[in-house]
Parts: sequence; C-alpha cells; structure tokens
Amino acid sequence: MLLSEVQRLLACDVFWGHHLLDRAIKYGCASDLMSDVLAFSRAEALLLTGLVNVQTIQTAFIAEIGAIVFVRGKEPDENVIALAEQKKIPLLGTPYSMYEACGILYQHGVVSTMECHQSRFAQKGTK
Repeated sequence: MLLSEVQRLLACDVFWGHHLLDRAIKYGCASDLMSDVLAFSRAEALLLTGLVNVQTIQTAFIAEIGAIVFVRGKEPDENVIALAEQKKIPLLGTPYSMYEACGILYQHGVVSTMECHQSRFAQKGTK
C-alpha cells in the first residue's frame, strides 16, 4: 500500500514528507514501547504510535521504518519534525485511536510485522 492511501484511509495530516507519499508500506506495527519496535518491526513498515518525541524518530531510523503515523491527534514539535526530515522519515498524524487506525489498515490489507504463528491456545487444543 502506498503512504498516500494510508493518508486517505486514516484522514492524516502530513507533518513532513509530502513528497514521499508514493512510498510503499509493506507492513504495519503499533506500539508506544520503542523496545518492541526494535524487537518486532521490519524494514519498510508503518509505525503507529502515540509517542511523539525524538526517541521515536531515532528508533524508527534504526529499525528502518518507512513512515510514522502519530495517533489520537498528537502533533510533533519542530525538533521531532527536523529530525524526521534529516532521517527522511515521513510523519503523519491521524485523529483515530491506535486501535481504530490499526483496524482500518488491517481491514485494507496491511499485514503485521510479526510473523503469524499458530496461537498457543490452538497448539494446546483449546479453541
């Protein structure tokens, strides 16, 4: 999915990276724990988060995140935007909650960065 489609689906404002909206997003991940982003994300993923600070940008850069969507109407300050520009990471913002935004993207075919494994309950024979 192209980032421009994410923008449309989630009614996003673009804080930085209008010229990068043709970037393809292969996966989605959502977290406010940057340690989870490092552990479970994949390159070219879209990160949905409510954590709006420079550490989010640094983590996204290390994890090779393709773009960030800030949820719940949160907006980055000039320091966050400047670092995102330096790292070339598009920043968007949606009024949706993280839960709603993930549901919308999942419904439109964005898959999780986590590999799909059989549930631990199914493995035990529980339904």
